[in-house]
Amino acid sequence: MNEAAGSSPAPPTLKMDKILKDHKQLGQELELFFTHEIAPGAPFWLPKGMIIFKELEKYIRELTEKAGYLETSTPIMVKSELFKQSGHWEKFGQHNMYNLQLSDETDDSKPVSYSLKPMNCPESTIIYRFRPRSYKELPLRLSEIGRLHRREKSGEVNGLLRVRQLTMDDAHIYAAEDQIFDEVSGILDMMMEFYKSLGFEYEFRLATRPDIRAGSDAGWDKAERKLTEALKKKGIKAGDKMGDGAFYGPKIDVHIKDSQGREWQLATVQLDFHQPEAFKLEYTDEKGQKVRPVMIHRAIFGSFERFVAILTEHFQGAFPLWLSPIQVIIIPISDQNNEYAQNVLEQLNSSNIRVELDNRPETMQAKIRDSQLQKIPYMLIVGKKEEEIGQVSVRTRSGEKLALLSIEEFTKRILHEIESKQ
Repeated sequence: MNEAAGSSPAPPTLKMDKILKDHKQLGQELELFFTHEIAPGAPFWLPKGMIIFKELEKYIRELTEKAGYLETSTPIMVKSELFKQSGHWEKFGQHNMYNLQLSDETDDSKPVSYSLKPMNCPESTIIYRFRPRSYKELPLRLSEIGRLHRREKSGEVNGLLRVRQLTMDDAHIYAAEDQIFDEVSGILDMMMEFYKSLGFEYEFRLATRPDIRAGSDAGWDKAERKLTEALKKKGIKAGDKMGDGAFYGPKIDVHIKDSQGREWQLATVQLDFHQPEAFKLEYTDEKGQKVRPVMIHRAIFGSFERFVAILTEHFQGAFPLWLSPIQVIIIPISDQNNEYAQNVLEQLNSSNIRVELDNRPETMQAKIRDSQLQKIPYMLIVGKKEEEIGQVSVRTRSGEKLALLSIEEFTKRILHEIESKQ
């Protein structure tokens, strides 16, 4: 159960005497997401918020595909017996899971317990067991962007930070024991690449066995030793989180600091000897013998919802260009420039730049102010002079005026910034 490249842009400079908004307020003002009493703990994503969501999906898929992961998808609702076999039922089943008693399809007098999955890992083992596995397939890296449900207490639900319905960028790697270091090392590298790309300060923490746990002490000893060795070989100094390991194994967590100096635990890599044993997972080794693989759990965001909440507050809604729902807005000085503005819009659209045209009957100053309030990275001002020379006047959301640029020059510039995750 996961518990939670290019140039590196600096986070926005925030004056600490300025009133900072939380993600719930920003989500409403910028029309990204909101929550409603009709579905406590489950967000409603608006079109602009879904752009951010999909861009994050795209990015994590790029990272995982580059690293050799194979994407999967597993059912949202399964028979509860799966979680009893994994060991999760005893700890989470009665209080943290949504369970349903349904009639057996062949006998109405025999109710069957089903659960909305609170984690992906037990079902990942079903995929692993789909057919016999050979050592030649290992490491087998299976990723899943999965929708999960957890029965959080009403007093703990908080916007996107603590939700009952969440989306996790999950992955489970099945490996031989001698492959553990390479796999954990690759995951740590992926974490560092991702958080550097967003300008976050980060550090690692090693979380060891909790009081209530599954598996044997011998398995925990081995897992903790393997993660400690991986950190040492990578030259990473990690803080201690004594007793804060996952239910089935120790983990290395990434803690980040946002632009307001607050600390959050997000990414995690967890080493699990328990579930391969509980589900009797096997592969055939070079000698033809049946051997247990080790299971490595990995999440880079933690959950999309919590990550977007943190990201929204971190940037105070002024997202990096590649994540901004609207990247460019075109502001004609007068109605006489609308045709040229429309032509600029079509050229940028053809390059897959997210652009809008503001041709409302408002003053240019009002349009610029509204654009800044919506945190749109670039404004293109077009008037008679710009139209005559076939260029645009470029302003940033911070108010900086850039040089006059041709459409081609501006397009080239913005595509470079998007590609490099600026």
